[in-house]
Amino acid sequence: MNLYAVAFYLLAAVILGATLMAVTRRHLVHAVLYLIVSFFGSALLFYLFGAPLLAALEVIIYAGAVMILFLFIVMMLRVGADQGPLFPPRQILPAIAMAAVYLAVASLLAVRDTGTGGVLQTALADPRAFGDYLFRNAWLAVEIVSLLLLVALVGALVLGGRTPAADTPEGPGAPREVRP
Repeated sequence: MNLYAVAFYLLAAVILGATLMAVTRRHLVHAVLYLIVSFFGSALLFYLFGAPLLAALEVIIYAGAVMILFLFIVMMLRVGADQGPLFPPRQILPAIAMAAVYLAVASLLAVRDTGTGGVLQTALADPRAFGDYLFRNAWLAVEIVSLLLLVALVGALVLGGRTPAADTPEGPGAPREVRP
């Protein structure tokens, strides 16, 4: 086993562990932080596979912008940890059914012979060429996504900025209860 294989399996273990921790945490801030660790592991995996541009985009877009936005939303809405069961009984059966379907499809894809014996050629993309293509041909999509992120941030500010009326027993500085 060479160094790349050891690095791959170590990164895969970190990604799976961090994602599992993100899914099972009751406190949402901790879940977001574990998800950031998972995204950094994915970026390192992209870099290991020879795609430094994808690694940089993973860090900048997902671990940077999107996760910080989620963290701000969670902190501004002041959502507390739920005291109920970690997995409600009504959600267990659908989760098991979806996991079984996923495992069946993944197993079929893993054992199925594609019939091709050819070696795929490596596609190399220069970051400058990718940027030129993105901002020449898909500039509208980039602007729409940035506008959607701005609307989500403003929505979080509006929802997080509300205070109870002064005549309520809680007063203006009391924590609020957020109902799903």
